[in-house]
Order: sequence, then C-alpha cells, then structure tokens
Amino acid sequence: MASLSSVGISGSGLDESLITKLVAVQKQPITDLNNRTDAIKTRLSTYGQIQSALSTLRDAAAKLTNPSTWAGSKTTTSDATVATATAASSAVGNVTLAVSQLASAQTLAGPTLSGPTATLGQGTLTLELGSWGTDSGGAATFTSKSGSTPVSISIGATDTLATIRDKINGAGAGVTAAIVTDATGSRLTLSSSQTGETNAFRVTVADGDGNSGDASGLSQLAYDPSSSASQMTLTLPAANARALLNGLPISSETNTLSSAIDGLNITLLKASSPPATANISVSQDRDAIKKAISDFTTAYNAINQLLRTQTKFDASTLTSDTSADAQKQAQLQRLSSLQGDSTALGIMNQLRGIVGGSTSLGGSLKRLSDLGLAPGTDGNLPTASTKLDTAMNNLDDLKKFFMGVDSTNDSNSGFATRIRSTVDAMLGTDGSVSSRQAAIQKQISANNKQADTMQARADSMEKLLRQQYSSLDQTYSKYSNLATYLTQQLSKL
Repeated sequence: MASLSSVGISGSGLDESLITKLVAVQKQPITDLNNRTDAIKTRLSTYGQIQSALSTLRDAAAKLTNPSTWAGSKTTTSDATVATATAASSAVGNVTLAVSQLASAQTLAGPTLSGPTATLGQGTLTLELGSWGTDSGGAATFTSKSGSTPVSISIGATDTLATIRDKINGAGAGVTAAIVTDATGSRLTLSSSQTGETNAFRVTVADGDGNSGDASGLSQLAYDPSSSASQMTLTLPAANARALLNGLPISSETNTLSSAIDGLNITLLKASSPPATANISVSQDRDAIKKAISDFTTAYNAINQLLRTQTKFDASTLTSDTSADAQKQAQLQRLSSLQGDSTALGIMNQLRGIVGGSTSLGGSLKRLSDLGLAPGTDGNLPTASTKLDTAMNNLDDLKKFFMGVDSTNDSNSGFATRIRSTVDAMLGTDGSVSSRQAAIQKQISANNKQADTMQARADSMEKLLRQQYSSLDQTYSKYSNLATYLTQQLSKL
C-alpha cells in the first residue's frame, strides 16, 4: 500500500489514530478471509497427502496383480565361491555343477625394455583373431575366426612403447594392450578383449629392418607359433569354460552359462582339479510374494490412518472461552482437518467396503480374515499372520484371491484387482480426488480475488479519509488564525 501523508500538518492536533482505527475496522474482514483461505490451503495440502498415499496403495496393488510377482523364482547355491545363479520364472528344480576350467583370454608379454619411452623401430603389426590348434604331427596351427578381419597397424621409428600401446588400443582389433613396469623395466602385454578359444590371436610383424623373425627391432612383438616367429611369451592361453551340468559336459567361451539350462543363468567363479562342485536349487520365490502382500497392507494402513485422522471430530479444538477470537480460532482449527468432508469420507468408506468384502475366486480363501488380515477396530490390516503363512502353501488360490478378475461381477474380483481399479478411478482426471482438489483450488483463487478487491476498497477509503482530514485541518487552521486576529483587534479597542 502506498504511503499517505499524515493529518494535523498545521498543528490543529487532530488525532491520526482515528484514521488507523477506521481503516483497521475496514480491513478486519480481509484478515478473516485470509485466515479462512489458509485453512482451505491446509485442506488442499491434505488432499495432496491423500493423493500420494493412494498412489502408493495403487502401486502395491498393481504389484499383486502382476503375474511376474507370482511367478518369480529364487536360487540357492551350496557353495557361492564356485558359482552364482539367477533364475527366470520358468526355472524350478535342482542342478549339480562341477567346474574343471574357467574361460580365459589369451595374454602375451613382450621383452623387458628400459621404460615406456623405449622405441622398437618401424614396421607394421598385424593382429588377427582366431583359434590355436595342432596338426597330426603336433605342430601349431592357427584358424582365423569367422567374420573377423586382420588389422594392420603402422609403427614409426620414433614411436615409443606407450605410443604402440595406444595405437593397438585404438585399432579395434579385439586386442587390448598395457604396459607393466617393475624393477627390471617395462613390458608390453597384449590380451584378447573376450574370453574363449575362438578369441585367441596372433601377431605378425613386417619389420622395417628387413628381418621379421629375429629378436631385434619391431619383430620383438611377434607371436605366431605356426611360423616359429614368436618373441612374445604366452602367459595365459585362450580357453573355454568347462563344466558338468547334471553330469553332462558343457563348454562355454565365457564364464556365464545363459543357455545351458532354460531359464537359469549361471556365473562360474572357481575351477579346480578335481572339479569344484556346487548344488544349485531353484524354487518359487515365496518371500517376494509375502513381501508384496505386506507392502499392500502397509500401504492400505497408511491411507486408512490418514483419512481416519483427518476426518474425525477433534474435541480438543473446542474451547469454553466464549470470546469471538477464541470461537474463530476453534472454527479454523476444525477447518484445517477434513472433518465432515464428504469426498474424504467417501474414499475411506469405499476402501473399507472392499477390504471388508469377499471373493469366491480364491477357493477356500474368501475373506481377508482367512489370511489373518481382517481389519481391526481402527480399520487397519495386520501385516503378517500365521494364517497367511499357511495360505502360502496354496499359491494358486492365494494368487486368485488377490489378482483374480470376475468379468461379470466386479465386486467379486480379487482384492488387489478391486483396490487398483477403484484407486485408478479416484486419481483419474475426473476422479473424486482430482475433482476435489480442483474445487478447493478454485475456492482459494476466488478468496484471493475477493481479498484483493477488499484491500483496494480499504486503501481507497484510507486515501479519502486522509484527504478529508487534511482539508478539515486546513480549515481549522484558517479559522484559528482569524480568531487570533480578532482577539488582538478587540483587545486594542
């Protein structure tokens, strides 16, 4: 509000507090309206909490209506140092595992040089993926990998060991290079990017010194046993993983067996001679199902408790003080809850009606009480019971009890199915929660607009009063001066 000049500018003594009091009386309805608006905003905030709690309940119910929740499997391994396993929903049973060899990547080590800045000379390195074998005479043979192409890398005379490493790593040949440095010097190591017998490699050299088979120049990085040109040392051969699954031999280029048994992924961790053994048990994941049910009841209890707290009549907000201020305060306290709010009460009654109902789809399981989950006096559901543990022995009926769908009678569908569809409707664009939030927001906007109008009216009245009092002050001053003059003239007579 803009500042206004004070009255009494000529010393008339008119009391400016008169204006302040009159304006305060004019603004009192604005204060009352703002207090009511604050209470309405509290309602809107509470509906935000309701929306969030309902969303959590919907998600928990959706999980119980998801077939994957009921089809999950879990694995148990007798020796987790030998292997780990994960199972898809279709895998159930027991597997015996004996691991004699892990998959490995071919690794070579070059000669020891003075350091990463050492040079070897110019020429061309050619890296080629494939597999090593022997012929009938025991000589080494190399078979190129199907679909792969040899990669040639040009090496300059000034290229250091570090530069050669970087060129190999940037060539995309399926081979990675590294430099290992110790007290004796630095060595270039080469490793296959992938494990398995068909991912071995050979290194051929076109040495710039004209001799590609000696132990000097770039030929120091050659490795080709099939041509007897091997200056690098084989530190680890390429190998497949080898194991027995239920007594049947298995060979894999990686240490992950993803297709050996349908629905079961096994990661091999240890091999030995005699073979390292482990038993893998795959069963239905009942713990996950039980947790999903517990999460559902917890989510239901959260929204039930919220609605129960916000809609109940709170006698503590009442006061024996009959003053106007005390009555207004008590009224605002009651408005800050949803006591008497038909939408909130409707939501609570709908949800309680569902959990208090029954279904014929679950066989012998008809009511939540059959699971030991009957609503208590406060409307909350227990989160666990011995009856639920017993019902877990018949997962087919329990599944239908929660996620069954009755196409002819919605009220007979499973409990999670009904909760999910009901909450979806509540939270929809035209649902009860969304509509109530929109109505409350509209009321807040209307109150704010009305408060602005009332404030403008009060400001206008204050301005007018100050103008009137200023005019009165000036008139009073004029007549006061005249009276003083007349008094002086009369005194002279």
